[in-house]
Amino acid sequence: MKVFNDIENFNARNPVVSIGIFDGVHVGHKKIIDRLNELAVQNNGESVLVTLWPHPKEILEPENNNSLLLTTKKEKELLLDKSGIDNLIILPFTRGFSQLTFQEFTRHYLIDKIKAKHIVIGYNHYFGKDRKGNFEYLSNISKEYGFTVEQLSPVIIQKSYVSSSIIRKNLEKGNIEAANKFLGYNYFINGKIIVGEKIGRRLGFPTANIELDDSHKLLPRNGVYAVKARLDEREYKGMLYIGTSPTIKSSYYNKKIEVHLLDFKGEVYKKEICVDFIARIRDEKKFASEKELIIQINSDKYKILSLLSK
Repeated sequence: MKVFNDIENFNARNPVVSIGIFDGVHVGHKKIIDRLNELAVQNNGESVLVTLWPHPKEILEPENNNSLLLTTKKEKELLLDKSGIDNLIILPFTRGFSQLTFQEFTRHYLIDKIKAKHIVIGYNHYFGKDRKGNFEYLSNISKEYGFTVEQLSPVIIQKSYVSSSIIRKNLEKGNIEAANKFLGYNYFINGKIIVGEKIGRRLGFPTANIELDDSHKLLPRNGVYAVKARLDEREYKGMLYIGTSPTIKSSYYNKKIEVHLLDFKGEVYKKEICVDFIARIRDEKKFASEKELIIQINSDKYKILSLLSK
């Protein structure tokens, strides 16, 4: 996959194009991507995906927590690369860019610069200032500018339309299994292992404290999770905790992300780690004593081992 951060020198053969944020690169997005690649092969062309960075809400609604991302820029690029897209164009999103009308965006980017021959969009896609650009507009001008356009039907899972927003809602509620079905893969985080207070080691469960690569990454609801972690190109089973340590207050962090690797021994500090969320085990809870906390952690451990061994 070729990545373009500057559209001025872009050139592709018979471009088959889609535009959107594609946060999460979920199963609905994959339906669009598969159609792009299919049309590119049929028309001796190249698939082109146009996206924006940073996320528009980060610029237009910086105070809104809903701007938290399912995928960071790096993660999105990796997922799109695996999807088989030929070309990825990342347009810088600014307040100035947000003022482009849908007509201006279409003519300048899709027609003049990319020279789109085919355009594919999702069932609820809108673009341009005030989100007024849509399938109907593209259809009306398609003959004049010599391209075809099609709109795909939604992907429905468990009677719900798949979208980035419904995945965020499920993660915020801790519904990991539902979120993973909508995504088509296990939700994951990437980060660096940093020095903690070694409280887990004192309790008999040494943990790796994780600092996220991007503070805009959405974390699932506080609690304990069954996870699989990739470290030094190996995969380990683990139990991960997200929360505020109500039993043993931390002097380091307001919120911790820490994982206990169930089949690992060795030093991990400063190493990169990727963690896949498999299932949510329980809410965070304040215990009356460290002894009660240890008993609960042991119970969590055996429950997670049983779940991950299936």
